[in-house]
Amino acid sequence: MITKQRTLKSSFTLRGKGLHTGLNIQIKFNPAPENHGYKIKRTDIMGTHIIDALAENVVSTMRGTVLGSSTVQVSTVEHALAALYACGIDNCLIDVDAPEFPIMDGSSIAFVQKILETGVKPQNARRIYLGFPRKKIRVKDEVSGASLTLIPSESFSIKSKISFDSVLLKQQEAYLPDISFFIKDFARARTFVFVREIESLLDRNLIKGGDMDNAIIIYDQIMEQEKLDRLSDILRVKRRDANHLGYLMNKPLNAPNEPARHKLLDIIGDIALVGCFIKGRIEANCPGHTINNLFAREIRKHMKTEEKSNMLNVPGFYWNQP
Repeated sequence: MITKQRTLKSSFTLRGKGLHTGLNIQIKFNPAPENHGYKIKRTDIMGTHIIDALAENVVSTMRGTVLGSSTVQVSTVEHALAALYACGIDNCLIDVDAPEFPIMDGSSIAFVQKILETGVKPQNARRIYLGFPRKKIRVKDEVSGASLTLIPSESFSIKSKISFDSVLLKQQEAYLPDISFFIKDFARARTFVFVREIESLLDRNLIKGGDMDNAIIIYDQIMEQEKLDRLSDILRVKRRDANHLGYLMNKPLNAPNEPARHKLLDIIGDIALVGCFIKGRIEANCPGHTINNLFAREIRKHMKTEEKSNMLNVPGFYWNQP
């Protein structure tokens, strides 16, 4: 069966706070023509500033994925891109009036719900999947041990493991057997941060919009009461006894492995920057935005190599020009 490309039936708008800037942000998702892919337009800057959402345009991976050109940047794009990819949207123009996407509740669910509410429109062009039936593609960080591998398969799945030096979050796994499971099992998985990281992030002018409604906050190392009180006041949350470790957020965990599920969600958002849909089995160990982006770049490099070597005519190779 031939799969057609798809776009949104109509535009939709969301408003929310920026995780790092704290700004009140409006983002608008628009239908786009065939073979357009995902593109992002900054509407708060004079002139036309459009960024192609492709792996080589990532300029930073500090606490999120940042896309940019020589003139403009936009950060925290991964949750929205994961929603578009998982909902089978090929083409979309995203307008945003700030240097980052709104964090919403720290997951993809708000974007998914609006896509489902708006509906999708089939287009005439064929969607051609990208796959490498005769090779594995692997990237590894020799220092941290983080790695991602794309293994040949006729379907798409992800198995991911995370590991932290934490009494509350040591090791977790998450498994997506098919992209159809994303909406039910992964879209609500929220981003997370350790309390011990917060002061450093604030010093770097980040997470100014972070709170207990848009992140899972993990208090896993006892600190001085005065220091914890100061951080609680900065985050505008209720003070707590510094001797009691635990998870801090206004809504309980959606699943015992919600942090691992969120890391898998991030993988999808970051591989959306390959520029087409993928066939293959992804195995990830300690994923993060930096290694995710290296992985997406490596896939694109192989994609371009196959194109140049005329592998497009070999049965089993799937190609989509972004």
